[in-house]
Amino acid sequence: MAEPDFVIPSENRSARALDEPTGPGGVALAADVAAAVDRFLRHLELERGRSAHTVRAYRSDLAGMLAGVPSLAALDLAHLRRRLGEAHASGTSRATLARRAAAIRTFTAWAARSGLIPADPGARLSSPRSRRELPEVLRADQAAAVLDAASSGAAEEHPEALRDLALLEVLYATGIRVGEACGLDLDDVDDERRTLRVLGKGDKERTVVFGVPAAEALRRWRSRGRAALTRPGSPPALFLGVRGGRLDPRVARTIVHRAMAALPEVPDVGPHGFRHAAATHLLDGGADLRHVQELLGHATLSTTQLYTHVTVDRLKVVHDQAHPRA
Repeated sequence: MAEPDFVIPSENRSARALDEPTGPGGVALAADVAAAVDRFLRHLELERGRSAHTVRAYRSDLAGMLAGVPSLAALDLAHLRRRLGEAHASGTSRATLARRAAAIRTFTAWAARSGLIPADPGARLSSPRSRRELPEVLRADQAAAVLDAASSGAAEEHPEALRDLALLEVLYATGIRVGEACGLDLDDVDDERRTLRVLGKGDKERTVVFGVPAAEALRRWRSRGRAALTRPGSPPALFLGVRGGRLDPRVARTIVHRAMAALPEVPDVGPHGFRHAAATHLLDGGADLRHVQELLGHATLSTTQLYTHVTVDRLKVVHDQAHPRA
């Protein structure tokens, strides 16, 4: 069974966080349960290469599902169903319930393979399907207006304004995740080919392309802005924060929201909405769905279909051009 996708981008690719497993309210888990969870988390980090933030997300979800079980041997399907039922009754969202169920199924399958439990109680655990709602989509003219406004703000070549423009141009040009953008290093940029080497979910590397506006914004940031934010000991990060460290994804999200808020006619979308807009506009412009899948770094085409939005007008054009009886 595939492990659930819990990656939360980190500004530090080698960060480590294996907190002691606790249940809701900070109540400690049974000793053998806590030991098994800790061993599982180390398996995820050291053998599966999961990030510290991914490990922390697993820890939280497993603590919620395993709270109250007296021992690992007592863990059964009834307990898991009861925990999901209690969470549902307390108003927990369907998406969270589905994520917790996926986490505990991954854990119990591993525990059974490792010989810690005689059978896998999570194999028959079902959970409600989460409703994945598409974010509001920026129109192409709205995205252009946001970037034009950011370009005007960078005209005086203030270092932070140059950085913000470069970040926005890169996000829109490539559709990469905000954490992937913050994880870029200087040598990940190939100016000649106008490509970026991106480290995505599961430490999977891919190459994405960008256009002339993003290339110009990156050139101005690196040649005229980045040095002003560099401090002794600054990492080789492409984007730096005001203290000279790697730009934090939370700060990057604020930059995107601030750029949207500058134009009252533009909906307040975050980096994910910007990513969604990039994919949508590519498809509207005639890009192949497989190309967009590669650009976004999706493992399956079905995920790309969930995150993209092909307009009815575009479908009509394709139908008129391709169908023999259009």
